[in-house]
Amino acid sequence: MADWVLHVDMDQFIAAVEVLRRPELAGLPVIVGGRGDPTERAVVSTASYEARAFGIGSGMPLKIAARKAPEDAVFLPVDHEAYESASTEVMSSLRALPGVVLEVIGWDECFLGVETDDPESVARSAQAAVLEATGLHCSVGIGDNKVRAKIATEFGKPRGVFRLTVDNWFEVMGDKPTRDLWGVGPKVQKRLAAHGITTVRELADADEDQLVSEFGPRMGVWYHGLGSGLGPIVVDPTPWVARSHSRETTFQQNLTTPAEILAALAELAGHAFDDCADEGRPVVRVHLKVRYAPFETKTFGRKLAAPTTERDEVIAAALALGSTLDPQREVRLLGVRAEMTMPDSGDSVERTPVRGRI
Repeated sequence: MADWVLHVDMDQFIAAVEVLRRPELAGLPVIVGGRGDPTERAVVSTASYEARAFGIGSGMPLKIAARKAPEDAVFLPVDHEAYESASTEVMSSLRALPGVVLEVIGWDECFLGVETDDPESVARSAQAAVLEATGLHCSVGIGDNKVRAKIATEFGKPRGVFRLTVDNWFEVMGDKPTRDLWGVGPKVQKRLAAHGITTVRELADADEDQLVSEFGPRMGVWYHGLGSGLGPIVVDPTPWVARSHSRETTFQQNLTTPAEILAALAELAGHAFDDCADEGRPVVRVHLKVRYAPFETKTFGRKLAAPTTERDEVIAAALALGSTLDPQREVRLLGVRAEMTMPDSGDSVERTPVRGRI
Protein backbone atom coordinates (compact mmCIF):
# COMPACT_ATOMS: atom_id res chain seq x y z
CA MET A 1 0.00 0.00 0.00
CA ALA A 2 1.10 3.57 -0.68
CA ASP A 3 1.31 6.59 1.59
CA TRP A 4 -1.01 9.46 0.68
CA VAL A 5 -1.68 12.98 1.90
CA LEU A 6 -5.26 14.24 1.83
CA HIS A 7 -6.11 17.90 2.25
CA VAL A 8 -9.60 18.49 3.62
CA ASP A 9 -10.98 21.99 3.10
CA MET A 10 -14.45 23.05 4.19
CA ASP A 11 -16.56 24.61 1.46
CA GLN A 12 -17.39 28.28 2.18
CA PHE A 13 -17.00 27.36 5.84
CA ILE A 14 -18.15 30.46 7.69
CA ALA A 15 -21.00 31.15 5.30
CA ALA A 16 -22.00 27.47 5.43
CA VAL A 17 -22.15 27.55 9.24
CA GLU A 18 -24.43 30.57 9.06
CA VAL A 19 -26.70 28.96 6.46
CA LEU A 20 -26.83 25.77 8.52
CA ARG A 21 -28.39 27.61 11.44
CA ARG A 22 -30.49 29.83 9.18
CA PRO A 23 -31.78 27.46 6.48
CA GLU A 24 -33.85 30.24 4.91
CA LEU A 25 -30.58 31.76 3.65
CA ALA A 26 -29.79 28.78 1.42
CA GLY A 27 -29.20 29.91 -2.15
CA LEU A 28 -28.88 33.59 -1.23
CA PRO A 29 -25.73 35.70 -1.49
CA VAL A 30 -24.44 35.66 2.10
CA ILE A 31 -21.62 37.98 3.18
CA VAL A 32 -20.10 37.64 6.67
CA GLY A 33 -17.92 40.37 8.12
CA GLY A 34 -17.52 42.81 10.98
CA ARG A 35 -20.79 43.46 12.78
CA GLY A 36 -22.77 42.71 9.65
CA ASP A 37 -23.35 46.37 8.86
CA PRO A 38 -22.07 47.22 5.35
CA THR A 39 -22.07 50.93 6.19
CA GLU A 40 -19.34 50.36 8.79
CA ARG A 41 -15.64 49.92 8.30
CA ALA A 42 -14.95 46.20 8.21
CA VAL A 43 -13.92 43.56 5.71
CA VAL A 44 -15.54 40.43 4.35
CA SER A 45 -14.57 37.34 6.34
CA THR A 46 -16.17 35.04 3.81
CA ALA A 47 -18.79 35.09 1.09
CA SER A 48 -21.06 32.31 -0.08
CA TYR A 49 -20.61 30.97 -3.59
CA GLU A 50 -23.70 32.93 -4.63
CA ALA A 51 -22.04 36.14 -3.40
CA ARG A 52 -18.72 35.27 -5.01
CA ALA A 53 -20.48 35.20 -8.37
CA PHE A 54 -20.78 38.98 -8.01
CA GLY A 55 -17.07 39.43 -7.41
CA ILE A 56 -17.29 39.56 -3.60
CA GLY A 57 -14.45 37.89 -1.72
CA SER A 58 -12.60 37.66 1.58
CA GLY A 59 -10.70 40.77 2.62
CA MET A 60 -12.87 43.12 0.57
CA PRO A 61 -14.21 46.16 2.46
CA LEU A 62 -17.87 45.66 3.31
CA LYS A 63 -18.77 48.96 1.68
CA ILE A 64 -17.40 47.75 -1.64
CA ALA A 65 -19.13 44.38 -1.18
CA ALA A 66 -22.40 46.21 -0.64
CA ARG A 67 -22.00 48.06 -3.94
CA LYS A 68 -21.39 44.78 -5.77
CA ALA A 69 -24.07 42.76 -3.98
CA PRO A 70 -27.57 42.21 -5.40
CA GLU A 71 -30.68 43.36 -3.55
CA ASP A 72 -31.31 39.98 -1.93
CA ALA A 73 -27.82 39.76 -0.41
CA VAL A 74 -27.65 39.13 3.33
CA PHE A 75 -24.92 40.66 5.53
CA LEU A 76 -24.17 38.90 8.82
CA PRO A 77 -21.84 39.62 11.76
CA VAL A 78 -18.86 37.44 12.54
CA ASP A 79 -19.55 34.83 15.25
CA HIS A 80 -16.19 33.41 16.30
CA GLU A 81 -17.63 31.03 18.89
CA ALA A 82 -19.95 29.37 16.38
CA TYR A 83 -17.12 28.79 13.91
CA GLU A 84 -14.80 27.45 16.60
CA SER A 85 -17.49 25.03 17.74
CA ALA A 86 -18.13 23.83 14.19
CA SER A 87 -14.40 23.47 13.56
CA THR A 88 -14.02 21.30 16.64
CA GLU A 89 -16.81 19.01 15.44
CA VAL A 90 -15.26 18.76 11.98
CA MET A 91 -11.82 17.81 13.29
CA SER A 92 -13.26 15.34 15.80
CA SER A 93 -15.16 13.54 13.06
CA LEU A 94 -12.03 13.28 10.90
CA ARG A 95 -9.82 12.24 13.80
CA ALA A 96 -12.18 9.31 14.40
CA LEU A 97 -11.61 7.85 10.92
CA PRO A 98 -9.72 4.55 11.11
CA GLY A 99 -6.08 4.53 10.06
CA VAL A 100 -5.62 8.27 9.54
CA VAL A 101 -3.23 10.82 11.04
CA LEU A 102 -4.67 14.33 11.31
CA GLU A 103 -2.78 17.63 11.22
CA VAL A 104 -4.92 20.72 11.80
CA ILE A 105 -3.71 23.74 9.81
CA GLY A 106 -6.65 26.10 10.20
CA TRP A 107 -10.23 26.56 11.35
CA ASP A 108 -11.53 24.93 8.22
CA GLU A 109 -8.75 22.76 6.83
CA CYS A 110 -6.42 19.94 7.74
CA PHE A 111 -4.16 17.28 6.32
CA LEU A 112 -4.81 13.57 6.66
CA GLY A 113 -2.03 11.03 6.36
CA VAL A 114 -3.12 7.58 5.28
CA GLU A 115 -1.67 4.34 3.94
CA THR A 116 -4.00 2.89 1.34
CA ASP A 117 -4.35 1.71 -2.24
CA ASP A 118 -7.62 3.63 -2.64
CA PRO A 119 -7.22 7.24 -1.42
CA GLU A 120 -10.43 8.30 -3.18
CA SER A 121 -12.37 5.92 -0.92
CA VAL A 122 -10.78 7.50 2.16
CA ALA A 123 -11.58 10.96 0.80
CA ARG A 124 -15.23 10.06 0.33
CA SER A 125 -15.34 8.57 3.83
CA ALA A 126 -13.95 11.84 5.19
CA GLN A 127 -16.62 13.84 3.36
CA ALA A 128 -19.36 11.54 4.65
CA ALA A 129 -18.06 11.71 8.23
CA VAL A 130 -17.99 15.50 8.22
CA LEU A 131 -21.44 15.77 6.66
CA GLU A 132 -22.96 13.32 9.13
CA ALA A 133 -21.37 15.02 12.14
CA THR A 134 -21.96 18.65 11.18
CA GLY A 135 -24.23 18.94 8.14
CA LEU A 136 -21.37 20.73 6.35
CA HIS A 137 -19.67 19.87 3.07
CA CYS A 138 -15.98 19.73 2.26
CA SER A 139 -13.65 19.16 -0.67
CA VAL A 140 -10.66 16.82 -0.58
CA GLY A 141 -7.39 17.03 -2.45
CA ILE A 142 -5.29 13.90 -2.78
CA GLY A 143 -1.54 14.16 -3.26
CA ASP A 144 1.76 12.39 -2.83
CA ASN A 145 2.85 15.35 -0.67
CA LYS A 146 1.26 18.29 1.13
CA VAL A 147 1.82 20.81 -1.66
CA ARG A 148 0.08 18.72 -4.29
CA ALA A 149 -2.74 17.73 -1.93
CA LYS A 150 -3.37 21.36 -0.98
CA ILE A 151 -3.44 22.55 -4.59
CA ALA A 152 -5.56 19.57 -5.66
CA THR A 153 -8.38 20.69 -3.38
CA GLU A 154 -9.08 23.74 -5.54
CA PHE A 155 -9.81 21.46 -8.48
CA GLY A 156 -12.28 19.48 -6.37
CA LYS A 157 -14.37 22.40 -5.13
CA PRO A 158 -17.12 22.33 -4.25
CA ARG A 159 -17.88 18.97 -2.60
CA GLY A 160 -15.50 17.06 -4.85
CA VAL A 161 -12.31 15.01 -4.81
CA PHE A 162 -9.25 15.52 -7.00
CA ARG A 163 -5.90 13.72 -7.21
CA LEU A 164 -2.70 15.58 -8.09
CA THR A 165 0.63 13.72 -8.12
CA VAL A 166 4.00 13.74 -9.82
CA ASP A 167 2.37 11.83 -12.69
CA ASN A 168 -0.11 14.55 -13.69
CA TRP A 169 1.53 17.65 -12.14
CA PHE A 170 2.64 19.37 -15.33
CA GLU A 171 -0.42 18.24 -17.27
CA VAL A 172 -2.64 19.97 -14.71
CA MET A 173 -0.42 22.80 -13.48
CA GLY A 174 2.24 23.43 -16.14
CA ASP A 175 0.46 26.26 -17.93
CA LYS A 176 -1.10 27.77 -14.80
CA PRO A 177 0.21 31.15 -13.55
CA THR A 178 2.65 30.98 -10.65
CA ARG A 179 0.02 32.71 -8.50
CA ASP A 180 -1.89 29.42 -8.46
CA LEU A 181 0.85 27.79 -6.40
CA TRP A 182 0.40 27.46 -2.66
CA GLY A 183 2.59 30.11 -1.04
CA VAL A 184 3.00 32.38 -4.06
CA GLY A 185 1.29 35.71 -3.48
CA PRO A 186 1.00 38.71 -5.79
CA LYS A 187 4.32 40.21 -4.68
CA VAL A 188 6.26 37.00 -5.32
CA GLN A 189 4.42 36.55 -8.60
CA LYS A 190 5.53 40.02 -9.68
CA ARG A 191 9.14 39.34 -8.71
CA LEU A 192 9.13 36.08 -10.64
CA ALA A 193 7.61 37.81 -13.67
CA ALA A 194 10.46 40.31 -13.61
CA HIS A 195 12.71 37.33 -14.46
CA GLY A 196 10.40 36.14 -17.24
CA ILE A 197 8.82 33.45 -15.05
CA THR A 198 5.06 33.56 -15.39
CA THR A 199 3.92 29.91 -15.46
CA VAL A 200 4.46 26.91 -13.21
CA ARG A 201 6.50 25.09 -15.83
CA GLU A 202 8.70 28.15 -16.36
CA LEU A 203 9.34 28.20 -12.62
CA ALA A 204 10.29 24.53 -12.63
CA ASP A 205 12.67 25.12 -15.57
CA ALA A 206 14.17 28.31 -14.10
CA ASP A 207 17.78 28.59 -13.02
CA GLU A 208 17.89 27.88 -9.29
CA ASP A 209 20.87 30.17 -8.76
CA GLN A 210 18.84 33.04 -10.22
CA LEU A 211 16.02 32.32 -7.78
CA VAL A 212 18.44 32.09 -4.86
CA SER A 213 19.86 35.46 -5.86
CA GLU A 214 16.36 36.96 -5.88
CA PHE A 215 14.82 35.27 -2.82
CA GLY A 216 17.71 34.00 -0.72
CA PRO A 217 19.16 30.51 -0.18
CA ARG A 218 16.13 29.05 1.58
CA MET A 219 13.18 30.55 -0.28
CA GLY A 220 14.91 30.50 -3.66
CA VAL A 221 15.33 26.72 -3.44
CA TRP A 222 11.78 26.37 -2.09
CA TYR A 223 10.19 28.34 -4.94
CA HIS A 224 12.19 26.40 -7.51
CA GLY A 225 10.96 23.12 -6.08
CA LEU A 226 7.43 24.46 -5.89
CA GLY A 227 7.42 24.69 -9.67
CA SER A 228 7.68 20.90 -9.76
CA GLY A 229 5.20 20.43 -6.95
CA LEU A 230 7.82 19.38 -4.41
CA GLY A 231 6.90 19.63 -0.74
CA PRO A 232 6.82 17.91 2.64
CA ILE A 233 5.28 14.48 2.97
CA VAL A 234 4.96 13.86 6.71
CA VAL A 235 1.61 14.66 8.32
CA ASP A 236 2.32 15.78 11.89
CA PRO A 237 -0.40 15.10 14.48
CA THR A 238 1.36 17.19 17.16
CA PRO A 239 -1.27 19.48 18.71
CA TRP A 240 -0.98 23.04 17.55
CA VAL A 241 0.43 25.49 20.06
CA ALA A 242 -0.17 29.21 19.54
CA ARG A 243 2.92 31.33 19.03
CA SER A 244 1.13 34.59 19.81
CA HIS A 245 -2.19 36.31 20.39
CA SER A 246 -3.45 39.40 18.59
CA ARG A 247 -6.13 41.99 19.02
CA GLU A 248 -7.00 44.55 16.37
CA THR A 249 -9.82 46.87 15.49
CA THR A 250 -10.90 49.08 12.61
CA PHE A 251 -12.25 52.38 13.87
CA GLN A 252 -15.48 53.75 12.46
CA GLN A 253 -13.95 57.22 12.68
CA ASN A 254 -10.25 57.82 12.11
CA LEU A 255 -8.13 58.46 15.18
CA THR A 256 -6.64 61.90 14.76
CA THR A 257 -4.64 62.63 17.92
CA PRO A 258 -1.71 60.86 19.65
CA ALA A 259 -3.81 60.63 22.83
CA GLU A 260 -6.57 58.71 21.03
CA ILE A 261 -4.04 56.38 19.41
CA LEU A 262 -2.18 55.60 22.63
CA ALA A 263 -5.41 55.00 24.54
CA ALA A 264 -6.56 52.52 21.89
CA LEU A 265 -3.18 50.79 21.88
CA ALA A 266 -3.22 50.41 25.65
CA GLU A 267 -6.61 48.71 25.49
CA LEU A 268 -5.63 46.40 22.65
CA ALA A 269 -2.32 45.48 24.30
CA GLY A 270 -4.07 44.73 27.55
CA HIS A 271 -6.47 42.30 25.89
CA ALA A 272 -3.67 40.64 23.91
CA PHE A 273 -1.70 40.18 27.13
CA ASP A 274 -4.75 38.68 28.86
CA ASP A 275 -5.07 36.10 26.09
CA CYS A 276 -1.42 35.14 26.61
CA ALA A 277 -1.83 35.06 30.38
CA ASP A 278 -4.66 32.55 29.99
CA GLU A 279 -2.07 30.17 28.52
CA GLY A 280 0.40 30.82 31.33
CA ARG A 281 3.30 31.76 29.08
CA PRO A 282 5.45 34.91 29.24
CA VAL A 283 5.47 37.49 26.45
CA VAL A 284 8.80 37.99 24.69
CA ARG A 285 7.97 40.36 21.84
CA VAL A 286 5.29 42.92 20.98
CA HIS A 287 4.23 43.82 17.43
CA LEU A 288 2.22 46.80 16.25
CA LYS A 289 0.05 47.01 13.15
CA VAL A 290 -1.21 50.35 11.92
CA ARG A 291 -3.33 51.27 8.94
CA TYR A 292 -3.11 54.93 8.10
CA ALA A 293 -5.88 56.64 6.17
CA PRO A 294 -6.78 56.08 3.47
CA PHE A 295 -5.34 52.52 3.36
CA GLU A 296 -1.60 52.17 3.98
CA THR A 297 -0.63 49.39 6.38
CA LYS A 298 2.64 49.07 8.31
CA THR A 299 3.82 46.51 10.88
CA PHE A 300 6.82 46.51 13.19
CA GLY A 301 7.85 44.97 16.49
CA ARG A 302 10.08 45.18 19.53
CA LYS A 303 11.74 42.41 21.54
CA LEU A 304 11.32 42.84 25.27
CA ALA A 305 14.37 43.07 27.51
CA ALA A 306 13.31 39.80 29.11
CA PRO A 307 10.25 37.50 28.99
CA THR A 308 7.52 39.02 31.11
CA THR A 309 4.28 38.08 32.80
CA GLU A 310 3.59 41.68 33.75
CA ARG A 311 0.63 43.28 31.99
CA ASP A 312 2.00 46.80 32.41
CA GLU A 313 5.27 45.90 30.69
CA VAL A 314 3.48 44.63 27.59
CA ILE A 315 1.27 47.71 27.46
CA ALA A 316 4.32 49.94 27.88
CA ALA A 317 6.04 48.20 24.96
CA ALA A 318 2.99 48.74 22.76
CA LEU A 319 2.84 52.40 23.75
CA ALA A 320 6.55 52.82 22.98
CA LEU A 321 5.91 51.48 19.50
CA GLY A 322 2.89 53.75 19.20
CA SER A 323 4.99 56.79 20.03
CA THR A 324 6.93 56.24 16.78
CA LEU A 325 3.82 56.62 14.59
CA ASP A 326 3.49 59.63 12.32
CA PRO A 327 1.51 62.19 14.38
CA GLN A 328 0.41 63.98 11.21
CA ARG A 329 -1.48 60.98 9.81
CA GLU A 330 -4.93 59.75 10.72
CA VAL A 331 -5.28 56.11 11.79
CA ARG A 332 -8.11 53.81 10.74
CA LEU A 333 -6.86 50.49 12.18
CA LEU A 334 -4.62 49.40 15.03
CA GLY A 335 -3.51 45.94 16.11
CA VAL A 336 -1.24 44.56 18.81
CA ARG A 337 0.31 41.10 18.72
CA ALA A 338 1.97 39.61 21.81
CA GLU A 339 4.46 36.83 21.01
CA MET A 340 5.01 34.23 23.73
CA THR A 341 7.72 31.81 24.78
CA MET A 342 7.08 28.32 23.44
CA PRO A 343 6.56 25.39 25.81
CA ASP A 344 9.43 22.92 25.90
CA SER A 345 7.34 20.14 24.38
CA GLY A 346 5.25 22.24 22.02
CA ASP A 347 5.68 23.01 18.36
CA SER A 348 4.49 26.26 16.84
CA VAL A 349 2.68 26.93 13.64
CA GLU A 350 2.78 30.23 11.74
CA ARG A 351 -0.84 30.96 12.57
CA THR A 352 -1.99 33.60 15.03
CA PRO A 353 -5.44 33.78 16.59
CA VAL A 354 -6.85 37.24 15.92
CA ARG A 355 -9.70 38.67 17.93
CA GLY A 356 -11.88 41.29 16.38
CA ARG A 357 -13.41 44.52 17.61
CA ILE A 358 -13.42 44.91 21.38
